[in-house]
Amino acid sequence: MTDARFEDGREAPLNLGALDADDLQVISSLCQDAVFPATEMTWDRRRNRFGLLLNRFRWEEGAAHSVAPERVRTVLAIDTVQGVSTSGIDRRDADTILSLLSVTFEQTDAPAGHVLLTLAGDGAIRLRVEALEVSLKDVTRPYQAPSRARPGHPE
Repeated sequence: MTDARFEDGREAPLNLGALDADDLQVISSLCQDAVFPATEMTWDRRRNRFGLLLNRFRWEEGAAHSVAPERVRTVLAIDTVQGVSTSGIDRRDADTILSLLSVTFEQTDAPAGHVLLTLAGDGAIRLRVEALEVSLKDVTRPYQAPSRARPGHPE
C-alpha cells in the first residue's frame, strides 16, 4: 500500500464548513474575488440564515492549472444570524455587481460575534451571529471565467 498522491485526486465540488476563525480563513481565501449581484443575497429571519449566491473564482486550481481560469456558482451560508447591516451597498440596484474580498469573524461575547464580509469599493456586510457557523458549497459545474484572466491585486 502506498500513500495517496495529489495527482490521484479528482475534481469535486467544494462543500466546507467553518466553526472557528481558523476554518473561516480557509473559506475566506476560497471566496476572495467572488462576484455577485446585490440581488443575490438573502436573510431568512425565521431560520436565522444569511446566504449569498456567488460566482467564485476557483483559486484551488492553482496558478499551474492547465485550462483557462474557471469560476463556479457557490452558496455561502451563515447560520445563527441575529441581525444584518450593510454599508456602501444599494440593494435595490439590480445592476450592481459586488466583489467579495474577505470573510472574517470578530468575537464579542463568546461564542457570539460578527461575521464581516468585506467588499471591493468600501462596501461591507456585517452579520451579528450567536455563534460562528458558516458553510460554502459549490452548486454548479465549473465554467470558464468570462474574463479569461485571474483576478489581480496591486501590491
